[in-house]
Amino acid sequence: MALTKTTKVSSTSKSSIKKNAAPGVGAPSQLAQSSRKGKKAWRKNIDIQPVEQGLESLRSEERVIGSTLQKQTDDQLFVVDTKGDDKVRKSLPRYSKAELTSTKILFQRSAIPAVFSRPTKDSIPSRSKVSRADKERLLRIAKRPRKGPFNAIMDHTEFGAGSALIDVSAAVKHSGSYDPWTAEEVEEVADGLEYTKKPKIKRPELSHPRDIIEVPAVLEPHQGSSYNPPAAAHDELIREACRLERRRQDEADQLAEVRRKVASARVLATNATEGLPLGMTLDEIPTDDGEPVAQHDAVVPKKPSTRKTKQQRAKALRLREEKRALAEKAARKKMLATITMVKSLRSTAEKVGQQQNQARLARQLALKMKLRKGLAGQRLGKYKVPENEIEVQIGEDLSENLRTLKPEGNLFRDRFRSMQQRALIEPRVPILPTKRAKLKEFEKHAWKRFE
Repeated sequence: MALTKTTKVSSTSKSSIKKNAAPGVGAPSQLAQSSRKGKKAWRKNIDIQPVEQGLESLRSEERVIGSTLQKQTDDQLFVVDTKGDDKVRKSLPRYSKAELTSTKILFQRSAIPAVFSRPTKDSIPSRSKVSRADKERLLRIAKRPRKGPFNAIMDHTEFGAGSALIDVSAAVKHSGSYDPWTAEEVEEVADGLEYTKKPKIKRPELSHPRDIIEVPAVLEPHQGSSYNPPAAAHDELIREACRLERRRQDEADQLAEVRRKVASARVLATNATEGLPLGMTLDEIPTDDGEPVAQHDAVVPKKPSTRKTKQQRAKALRLREEKRALAEKAARKKMLATITMVKSLRSTAEKVGQQQNQARLARQLALKMKLRKGLAGQRLGKYKVPENEIEVQIGEDLSENLRTLKPEGNLFRDRFRSMQQRALIEPRVPILPTKRAKLKEFEKHAWKRFE
């Protein structure tokens, strides 16, 4: 029926259909029909092109498959592959890290090459093979103006920028390539040349404290520091903060006492009198106003020096020799007595060595256990590693909701202190800027000086 209807269509309708057919690319267009008033005009000017295309697609499916796809079952259309094909993996291209996933997607979807943010070998045009250093050298020889930083013209009369062939030193060329801790190959040195070469630096094999520390980067806060904490946890945290503050106050009092003693000692040192021990004072002798005090010089009698006779010197020498002989005899007797105690001395020496070794191992173990908790409170070098501050509020200041909660502490300071306690950075203290004395400006009175 449809074919007979298309044969009866007039030539004007055919030309209009062909002329106003929908293009393949661009905006869709409508058919230019004269009129659709009435049933006869509607049947005459109707467009059945989409229907014909749908029927033709069904016919092509019947020719290829044997029936339409709508009539096929799921088992006929789909197959579950449980084994796979070994040849497919060999035919696929190998994975390359240089190719990004976005680049592969663009290659599959479009034949237009992708736009790269960085220049590639293909995008950069071929340049001259003359390097920049050679170009500057040739310009120096020709005394042509050369451009330096910010397109400034270099002066050829300046030292190092003239016509002389001055190049970068070898130290600058190889800067940044030397590593003193790299393991170098051991070279065989001939006999007699051991001391002619410079000895190589060996890296010390020492364990770092950060390898032993097991303190997490962010510590879990105490239960009593919550905005609505339990009563027991809150009391425990307040007692701990009180203990820490009391210890700091005791240290401050001890330091003040030491400073007071040093200041008093300095005062005593300045007021000390000659010939008397430090801290002792001499009372002044009262004098009568009417009678003068007579001063008498005390005469100390000198002891006459007597020279020893020859017999006295010989006797003293004989006594010294006898004392030396008695000391040597006692030492020999003691040494002979210890020969029989060799086994007991050896056992005691071994016991003492074992005890010292055990004490050393115990100290090392205690140090490791202490390092596991971090370096808080320990002195490293010039400064002391700061301890964590206990942030706690009194019961009156506690807020029962988050709306009235007041923020406390500083996250940046906590992270910085945590890195110091975990031996990631060295302990430091803030260095405040010092105020320098202002320069006094005054005018010389030149008009007052006459020459």
